Amino acid sequence: MSETPERRQVIVDTDTGLDDALALLHLAGSPRADIAAVTTVYGNCHVEDSLRNAAHVLRLAGLGDVPLSKGAAGPLQGEAHIAGYVHGHDGLGDLGFDRPDPATTQRTAAQQIVALADEAPGRYDVLALGPLTNLALALREDPELLFKVRSVTIMGGSGPYQPLGRSLMIDANIQNDGDAAHALFSAARPADDTVTMVGVDVTGTVVLDEAMTSSLRHSGTAWGTFAADVLDAYYRFYVHEWGRRVAPVHDPLAAAVLVHPELVTRRVSAPAAVTSNGFATRARLLELPDGTPPALPREIALAPATAVTDVDREAFLAEFVGGLAAGTAR
Repeated sequence: MSETPERRQVIVDTDTGLDDALALLHLAGSPRADIAAVTTVYGNCHVEDSLRNAAHVLRLAGLGDVPLSKGAAGPLQGEAHIAGYVHGHDGLGDLGFDRPDPATTQRTAAQQIVALADEAPGRYDVLALGPLTNLALALREDPELLFKVRSVTIMGGSGPYQPLGRSLMIDANIQNDGDAAHALFSAARPADDTVTMVGVDVTGTVVLDEAMTSSLRHSGTAWGTFAADVLDAYYRFYVHEWGRRVAPVHDPLAAAVLVHPELVTRRVSAPAAVTSNGFATRARLLELPDGTPPALPREIALAPATAVTDVDREAFLAEFVGGLAAGTAR
């Protein structure tokens, strides 16, 4: 008899846009996860919209009692960059969903993360789907935070440098607050895999298409219909990137890696760094494809981290689309 899969207690920190919404639904339907709390941040939309969107998805999932906390409205320094051109002005594709102002905890997002970690050390996994500002603020309150949470999985960063002639998508969650990313990657932690990056080098290769959207729309479930509507909005951006109505599933893949680690077929651990060339800011492992160090100053290296660099795409897409089509919380 096989053992019952372990249920992760997940704090989701999110800038609730189109793919964040699907990640929340994916977790809500997983027999391996409980959404213990949701904390919100700017990024895909303004933080007020992020709150409304998270509450809307939680209600759809039958999880309206999950505590919801408002977080940072902008980065540690500078002005917020809002990706309305991707996610719509409201973060959910301007599709007209009913999104009343939700009830929130009295704690800020950073305070909520710190308080939960203090109340039950080793119990919670943090899934960071937006800029890392809330986590940086939490680390200011408690520099020992990474010893108290079970793990931090971020949708952001990347593994080793790309082979010559290849480039990556913009690493938006790191780009939006490089100082916060530096705070996370330089923080003391017990192990290399305490912080795991699921970055654009892998999420950008896992793509949903119209055939999958059609199966969601014809599922007859509220979740399937919502997911199909959201993906249609997402396709409106990516058709200009790839000339086809397809979209990568960045945040849902990060969520899936947390609760289904068996999906990971390759991961790499090495010193990490947050670097900028004056245009793009990235978090990445300091390795070339052959494992040798890059031609960068040694002193920029931060503590080791782990990056997922390949996954079982077919298994993930089958589980992800099937779960959303079923449309029921476990």
